[in-house]
Amino acid sequence: MKNNRLYIIAITFVATLGGLLFGYDTAVISGAEKSIQAYLVESQGLSSLIHGLTTSSALIGCIIGGLLSGVLASAVGRKRTLLIAAFLFFISAMGSGYPEFLFFEKGEPTIGLLLMFNFYRLIGGVGVGLASAVSPMYIGEMAPAHIRGQLVSLNQFAIIFGMLVVYFVNWGIASGQTIEWINSIGWRRMFLSETIPAGLFGILLFFVPETPRYLSLANRDDKALEILTRINGAEKAKLIMADIKISLRHHSSPKLFSFGKKIIVIGILLSVFQQFVGINVALYYAPRIFESMGAAKDASLLQTVIMGLVNVIFTVVAIFTVDKWGRKPLLIVGSAGMAIGMFAISALAFMKIIGIGTLVFIIIYTASFMMSWGPITWVLISEIFPNKIRGKAVAIAVAAQWAANYFISSTYPAMMEFSGGFTYGFYGLMSIISLIFVWKMVPETKGKTLEEMEDLWEKPKD
Repeated sequence: MKNNRLYIIAITFVATLGGLLFGYDTAVISGAEKSIQAYLVESQGLSSLIHGLTTSSALIGCIIGGLLSGVLASAVGRKRTLLIAAFLFFISAMGSGYPEFLFFEKGEPTIGLLLMFNFYRLIGGVGVGLASAVSPMYIGEMAPAHIRGQLVSLNQFAIIFGMLVVYFVNWGIASGQTIEWINSIGWRRMFLSETIPAGLFGILLFFVPETPRYLSLANRDDKALEILTRINGAEKAKLIMADIKISLRHHSSPKLFSFGKKIIVIGILLSVFQQFVGINVALYYAPRIFESMGAAKDASLLQTVIMGLVNVIFTVVAIFTVDKWGRKPLLIVGSAGMAIGMFAISALAFMKIIGIGTLVFIIIYTASFMMSWGPITWVLISEIFPNKIRGKAVAIAVAAQWAANYFISSTYPAMMEFSGGFTYGFYGLMSIISLIFVWKMVPETKGKTLEEMEDLWEKPKD
């Protein structure tokens, strides 16, 4: 069993590189967004709205990638979809760092160059959308039931670790440099650095297998049984294979609502609440938030690194508790902690008190998110949907998540111009509503096999 465990951990490690690139790609903009504003936006007299849309442009690609993920994962498999994502990450990193490639003169910002930069960021977003849906799906379909929560949570750890790595990379690139150098060269190196993990991800994917659930869907039962045997042992593998075959009966054209509408609504709301609590505001605009508290640029990037370390630590808490405490208790505790953090920040903003207290409550808020809604949402999305509709249902949930992400991230600057206290109070209110939603609607899935998930929902009518 030890060898089996090492095998599944090795496979999980490769799949989580998709999560690492998800985090890397979405957070790399945090160190570069002010330089992009100066170099591509303000230099042409464009508005802060254009800056907000440019900062969030990758999220349009994420929505597209999320929607495409179900089609691709069902048509070409989970593994090949991740290979496509790796390729898109690499192209996006190269193009975002050097958007002048082929068509433009370096050092001459134009509207066309701004559009090309947004195009390359959108391509990376498609990669993120694919990886965000398929990496946890891949891990969930490979993992034994008793450690599935831990292994899928590792994907969230990889997302946060990717963000932490890029915070260090951005800080290292900017440290000791003039603002002029950062605005002309430094931001390019930040984006180009992503080519390294993207290339590694693409290469390692050639050495992992396709998931047994997809192989069974593709009528390759012998190969599926072979992989299940290597992970679970021969006796257990035969039982799982039998359950898979039962769950896939009449799967030729499964309808999305075969198990009722409630399961789809829960998947969408899990995704929407994960974003409406405001987490990506803290991630995308972290340096700017800390600068608004009075920190110098270098210090604000360092404080962002500190926040990244806190995120990693509390994601580890989730990894070690998700299969012991269950999914629901962690989500409820996390919602309460986020509400406390955001309402406190809101009150401080209304009183115009800026200082260490604000940093403390931001850390309380992000720590609460990272031990709950960060990893657990992905665990639930990867496991609650029955085999027959998983590809389609995950795609819809992930697309909804990125749409909500885009809405929250792109409206943040305008909301802050109106009222900082109101903005953070809104995120606190969403945290309270998310708690009520979990308490009333979300079932506990701890310890259940993927095939047992059908029992939680309305049976299909044959």
